Parts: sequence; C-alpha cells; structure tokens
Amino acid sequence: MRDLKTTGPSCEVPVTDIVGFYQHGWHSWCATGWVLPSENRRVVADERDRLGHDDPVHAFDGRPGGSGLGAVEHADGTVTLLGALSGGAWVHLKDDRLVGAYEEGTGPWVTLSGEEGAVFDRYARLVGEHQGRRGGRPMRLWASWYSYYEGVTEDLMRTTLEGLAGLDFDVIQLDDGWERDIGDWEPNDDFPSGLGDLADRIQATGRRAGLWLAPFIAMPDSQLARRRPELLLRDATGDPVVAGVNWGSPYWALDVTREDTLEHLTSLFGTLVESGYDFFKLDFIYAAAYPGQHTNPMSRADAYRSACQRIREAVGEDAYLLACGAPIIESIGVFDGIRIGPDVGPVWDDGTYAAAHPAMTTAMHRLWLRPAIDIDPDVVYFRPTELAAQTTRHLQDLAHIAGFLGTSDPPGWIDDDQRRALKTALTDPVEVEQLARYRWRINDRHVDFTPVLAAGADEPQWEDAG
Repeated sequence: MRDLKTTGPSCEVPVTDIVGFYQHGWHSWCATGWVLPSENRRVVADERDRLGHDDPVHAFDGRPGGSGLGAVEHADGTVTLLGALSGGAWVHLKDDRLVGAYEEGTGPWVTLSGEEGAVFDRYARLVGEHQGRRGGRPMRLWASWYSYYEGVTEDLMRTTLEGLAGLDFDVIQLDDGWERDIGDWEPNDDFPSGLGDLADRIQATGRRAGLWLAPFIAMPDSQLARRRPELLLRDATGDPVVAGVNWGSPYWALDVTREDTLEHLTSLFGTLVESGYDFFKLDFIYAAAYPGQHTNPMSRADAYRSACQRIREAVGEDAYLLACGAPIIESIGVFDGIRIGPDVGPVWDDGTYAAAHPAMTTAMHRLWLRPAIDIDPDVVYFRPTELAAQTTRHLQDLAHIAGFLGTSDPPGWIDDDQRRALKTALTDPVEVEQLARYRWRINDRHVDFTPVLAAGADEPQWEDAG
C-alpha cells in the first residue's frame, strides 16, 4: 500500500479509471457511502432543510465531496484515499483529481492507495495516532429513548432498573425528557428526587450512570436563552444563529468561543459529575461548529474541539464521552465513542432520519473508524417492531461488528425468549472478520449487507450468505 504524507492548506492527488467515489458526511447523521463519480451530492432543497442535516458551508455544493476525506475506487478494484489528519477539511472530486482543503489554516494530509479495507484501516489508525485514541473496549448500553422517548419519568426508570437485574449492561442511560428545557439542564418535575438519586440507584447495581444532553444549543424559550442571551452565537445581523429545527421549534447555537460560555459548561458538567454521572451522551453538538460571528474568532473546527476539550476537562479522563450529531474527524481524540449514523427507528424507511434503512446505510460505511474511536451504530431491538426478523438480526450484526451494543427495550416489553436473546447478545463472545466491502463473517455465519443498498422504501427479505 502506498502511503504519502504532506502538510499544507490544500492537497491535490491525480486519480484515473474512476468507477466510484466515497463521500463522507460531516456529522453522525449525514449520509455517507459510495456513489458514482458522476453523481452529484444531494443539494438541500432550501435553507430550512439545510439546518442540522449537512455542513452549512457545503450544503449547496453539488460536487461529489465529503468531510475530512474522499476516496475513489479504480476499475481494478483498488482505491485511492486523500484524507486530512486534523479537523476542518473538505475533499471533493474534480475531474481526474481528489482536491482537499482546510477551511482555515493548514494541516497534515495523507494519500493512501491499495486494497480498500487496508487503506481505510490505515487512515483510521493515522488519524487516531495524530489526534489521540480513546475508548477501546466493547460497550453495552441501555438507554431510555427508543421506548419512553420524552415521556421518561423517575418511576419508569426505577421500574426499568429493577427489571434489568441479571443483564450485563455496562451503562444505564437516561435520555432526552429529563430536563426542564433544551438549554436548561436541570431535572423537571417528573424527577422529584433529582438526578443524584437515580445515579445512586444505577451505581448500586454495579453499572455506570449515563445521561443525555445537548450542551451547545438552547431553545428560544429556555431560561438560558432568556437570562443569558450574551451566550448565544449571532449572525452578521445580530440575530441568534439557528442551528436546526427539533422539538417543534428552531433551536439556537451557543457561542462556544466565549469564556463565559465555557465557564457555564464547566459548571454544568461539574455539577453532573458530582451527582454521580460518568457517562455522557452529548447530542446535536455540531452546533459548536456552526458559522457565525464568534466573540473570539477561530476556525469552526477549533471552536468545536476546544469546547469539547473543556467538557472533557470538567468530567475527567475516566468519564466516557459519547458524541452524537458530531463532526466525525474533529471528535477523535476528545471523545471515547461516536454515533456513526442517524437514529435507528423501529421502522424500515418512513422518509425520516429515524428509520433502520438510512441508519444502517450510513453506519455500515463508517465501520472502518473503529481503530480511531469507539463506534456506535445505535440501538438494536429485541422486542417486536415493524421490522422484519432479518433486519432485526442484521442490526445486531452491525452492533457486534462495531463492538457497541445498545438497546432501549424495557424488560416489561420483552418475553422470556426475547430476554434470553438479549442476554446472549450481551454476554456471548463474538468473532468478526470483513470478507468484502459489505460481507462479514460473524462467528460461523456469513452476513451480506448488500441488500440494504438495493432497497428503497420496501424492506428487503434477505438471507444470510454462504
């Protein structure tokens, strides 16, 4: 395999006999995968659609391109990859060249050519060496989101915790719905005993207490936005920067280059650590890399990474940080793990981002990241859903390949057979080997994910290969 390193604000690599282009999405939920070299990137329909779903700087650029890296497949089956080893770069295909550039400043580049698996593995290891590698152990997580959603309560969590006895989860995570508002990270009235009580109960079972929050955004009606408006990122007209639309409303980004914003985050996470939490899922965090009129001008990548590093310092080196809705390359070295696809909803494809098809498609094109950072393909289901049995099985396969198995199934929602299947998935050893781009050996089974790509709105009825 050819391995060429260089440093500069930009880099160009000539390529020939191109039959495919690998375009890499900006953050966790952005579509990622192999496309035809003539296929333009999906250009968002309008400004509203852009919000939260793509890098805002490149959302309207239709050229084949991606965040941090790009690769081409040649007619002989080999690939050439041009990748940045630091965050803040974009690589696109221009005629017979891969062209990469850092948005601001300069940085290291690597060009790799050879067999696809070896090339992507080498790139992941180089990024991990350059930025630091954290994590590195299998993770087994129960989270409240895909069962209780925003209806989660203290009583539900207590009942769930009792029912999870005997199941080997590393972490029990309280997800969205516990907070007073997005931006106001205090427990609401459904948690009258406070966060510390739940953390104590979780820790008493020998597990880590996990908590979801979105620290870099705030809803317009939140107390944070009303009382501390100076912390909000502003656009050129002085209005708050809208970083996305969710929870029935646009939400605003914080200006993470301000020292008082960072002090706010430090105080917040210090309080949560004192309450007993040492596993944090940080969501919608691409907002820290949104363009705007920063108080202390710096690159978007530096703004994001420095804010995340301040949180790392607040929670300590032993805490586990899981990034979601996160710029991928920029997160390596600060976070232990990262979500590699959109939400895995309990349906195949209903046109939203919370469905098995788009989640599997993106996640299976980011499995190569594992040497650089723990990778989370999102939850698997053991309870009955609308998904076919094959889809449910292959969601579990992706989790085993990633080494990160999460579920949201409450114990009261599964029967004895489903509970045994869950226990087996959590405890039985698994050996995985990649055989081809979409084919894997998992213990004694050969699994082919190719039908995921061929499927559209209709769920495939696949069978295991070999």
